[in-house]
Amino acid sequence: MLAGGVLIASWSGTRTVIEWLTRKNVLDHPNDRSNHSEPTPRGGGLAILAAVLPALIVVHFSIPDPSNAIITLVVLTALLGLVSWIDDTKNLNPVIRLVAQISAVLLALLLSSISPIPALLFLPSLLQVTIIVLGWVWFINLFNFMDGIDGIAAVETISISAGVVLIGTLQGEPDAALILPGLILIAGSLGFLIWNVTPAKIFLGDVGSVTLGFLLGWLLLTVAAKGFFVAAIILPLFFIVDATWTLLRRITQREKIWDAHSQHFYQRAVKRGLSHGRVTFAVFVLNALLITLAIASIKQPLPAFFLALFFVVGFIVYLKKVSLTKGRPLFRKPPVDRDPGP
Repeated sequence: MLAGGVLIASWSGTRTVIEWLTRKNVLDHPNDRSNHSEPTPRGGGLAILAAVLPALIVVHFSIPDPSNAIITLVVLTALLGLVSWIDDTKNLNPVIRLVAQISAVLLALLLSSISPIPALLFLPSLLQVTIIVLGWVWFINLFNFMDGIDGIAAVETISISAGVVLIGTLQGEPDAALILPGLILIAGSLGFLIWNVTPAKIFLGDVGSVTLGFLLGWLLLTVAAKGFFVAAIILPLFFIVDATWTLLRRITQREKIWDAHSQHFYQRAVKRGLSHGRVTFAVFVLNALLITLAIASIKQPLPAFFLALFFVVGFIVYLKKVSLTKGRPLFRKPPVDRDPGP
């Protein structure tokens, strides 16, 4: 019932936000780095937050939450969304954005008492916190970086959240702390996705991609804290590998890593001829496989992880090769030159 309300609120709210952003001229105009050709409203994350955050407050009152973690998360997400919305309209200095993200992560860790991650307990406490902070902040940014074509960020949110819901459901006793937030994020993203499929009528903007990265980072940390560390890595593995690989390549080429670009593997595939819809659907199929492997990792963590990494790297190679054929199948046989005869 709650998820259904979030879906309706997100869908109708996005339609309203499209009209409002268009009147306010908050548009993403095409340039040489863009993957779209028409001015498009930017800021659809406002509708998702308006639907998701109140629902999370309902979850807080529905399940035991003595540390007030969910309320803390809602407040910090709203504040981070405000900073990101200002960035969408005013183009904030990258340092200000980074400080806001680090502050939100540190406050979340300090105020919500996230449980220790069993896989990191062999490390000194300070090093554990440092790894979590850096990992969470990097995840926020990589999620923002990967929001570059129609539908991909919403599909990724739905996929990760669906994996979390299944992990929470398949335990001996269903875990509401995973299931309910996961269902809410699925519903909020699906309502937005209806308007974001190709050709997109609206983009998330930083107010959407940064806050979704923050919320998903928290959800994945919760999964890891419950003992499913490898599953928490597998679910977003394509985004992690593509974004990290691209960042390292740009660093080695001495580029300004904070500047906008379109060098991610999925973006280069679109530039070379694949449609937004085809790439996003391919990511969805890969994510379905990653969800299966994440569940398998509960019993067989290392084999599941290396198999997931194999499929992700293979998918990236596929994107590189298939895009060079401008969307034609990779292994189609060349046409036979038949002699028509006399």
